[in-house]
This record gives sequence, C-alpha cells and structure tokens, in this order.
Amino acid sequence: MQDKDVTEKMLEKYNDVFADILNVLLFGGRNVVDEATLKDALPMSMLKIDGRVRSQERDIAKYWRKNKINVALFGLENQTTANKIMPLRVFGYDGAEYVKQSRKENIDKAKYPVITLVLYLGYEKRWNYPKTLFEILDVDEEIKPYVNDFKINLFEIAYLDREKIDLFKSDFRILADYLYQMRKNRDYIADETAIAHVEELLTLMSAMTDDNRFEETINELKGKEKVNMCEVLDRVEARGIEKGMEKGIEKGMEKGMEKGMEKGRAVGRQEGVISILASLVNDGILSIDEAAVRANMSAEDFEKFIK
Repeated sequence: MQDKDVTEKMLEKYNDVFADILNVLLFGGRNVVDEATLKDALPMSMLKIDGRVRSQERDIAKYWRKNKINVALFGLENQTTANKIMPLRVFGYDGAEYVKQSRKENIDKAKYPVITLVLYLGYEKRWNYPKTLFEILDVDEEIKPYVNDFKINLFEIAYLDREKIDLFKSDFRILADYLYQMRKNRDYIADETAIAHVEELLTLMSAMTDDNRFEETINELKGKEKVNMCEVLDRVEARGIEKGMEKGIEKGMEKGMEKGMEKGRAVGRQEGVISILASLVNDGILSIDEAAVRANMSAEDFEKFIK
C-alpha cells in the first residue's frame, strides 16, 4: 500500500482536479481557472545553504496563464497531520521561486506571483499549529515593526461547510466528502458520483483508510465506463465477506485437524493400555473377563483384539 503523501500527488496532478481545487477554495466555485490553462511546473528547487547545495520539493506545482494574467504559479502542499513549522516551509518554497525570477537570465522577464495552498486532510482534530511567521519567530517588540510577516493559505478540508464541499466537481469532491463525513459521523456513506480517475482515487482511499481492499478492486473495475463509490464500497464489502469466509473455513479445517489428532492420540493410548492388559492375560496374571472390564470392552472384543 502506498503512503498518503504519494497517493495525494497522484490524484492532484491531473489538471481537472487541480483547477477544481483552486476554483472552489479561492473563487467560490466559479470557473475562473480552466484546466486547459494549466501547465506543469518543476516542483523541485535548489538552495545553497552553508556552502552546500540542497534541494526542496513541493507536492504539486503548476503555472497558470489567463488573459491579462501573464503567468502565476500555484503550489499545493498536502498535510495529513499538522506541522508546526509550515509557515517556514512554505516561505522557503515561495522564496525559492522568487529567487529564480531574480536571476540574471530572468531579469528582463515579466515577474509573476507565487501562491501556495496548504490542504490539511486530517479530520480527527483541527490544525492547531502556527499559520504565520510571527507565531513561530521569537521577535523582540522593538524590531517587530521592521520584520515582514508571512501567512500560509490553509484550508482544513474536513471542516469546510457542506455547501462548499458540494461545489467541487472533480474526484476531489469524493475525498472531501469522505473527510467531512468521517469528521461528523465517524462513518462514510457514498453517493453515485462518477469517478474520473479510478485508480488514483482508490489508491488514495486505500492509504487514507489503511484498507487495501480499495486497491484490490482496481483491476476488477478496469475497462468499465462508469464507476462510482457505491459500487466500489459494495465490492470492498464483498471482499471483506469473502475473506471472512476463507478465514472461517481455514479456522474450521484447523480445528478439524486438531480434533482428528486428539482422537488419534486417544486411540493410540487406548491401544497401548489394551496391549499391556493382553500381556497380563498371557502371563496368567489377569483373566480375559477382568482385562476386558479394565479396557472398557466386552470379553469377546478383547479376545479378538489380542488374537
């Protein structure tokens, strides 16, 4: 099973999902960002720190071109658990992109804004860590007026209003709906929304729920024109029942073998006792009748056995 960080990127790399996230979270559901206007950006940037070159990598980054907007860079950062230094991380990502624009080879090129969205995908508790630099930095009050603050654009997906979640049109809506329901009800009831990116969504659901049955259904659904989460959950449940039956049969067989072995051991012990009694009869120490009583057998059966 792949981890959450990787599977989140797999789904959000699609332009329809990326554009949908921007349109709902930034523009109230209006179709401002068209998926055709997005272009992949290199998520990795290089920094020289203490004389050494180090790399830092965003989760997802894309350039956006539209009419009067020459270009803007949008980045997505996914967090399943809260990170107390997230403002520093995002500041580093954004700063690296601005440094790139200030290089000599880019000095005469148009400069563009860099916007990063932090998507918090936890649902058991809210983001309880800093959202601004001032909340992290130890700044003396005398110099505070000269220190520039920086805030992250944080979105707690599970804590969005129901109306906001319903604005999503891509597969991200299914993920957001799952997180919302799990927060509210600790249970998930799927609807019949069609899934566009089946493999990526189910792989992500598998990682989010720690249930590899989601991944196991991918091959069963390949080639189907329309797939929704109702069908997926039916198949997941069927797999659970099937595995339960297999486990039950296996356990039953184990019990049967154990009982058979116990019976075999009992028969062996009984035969050993009868052999000893037969020796005593042959030595004239016991009569056949006495030995048969001790062996819990009729005298006739005992006599047949010793012959």
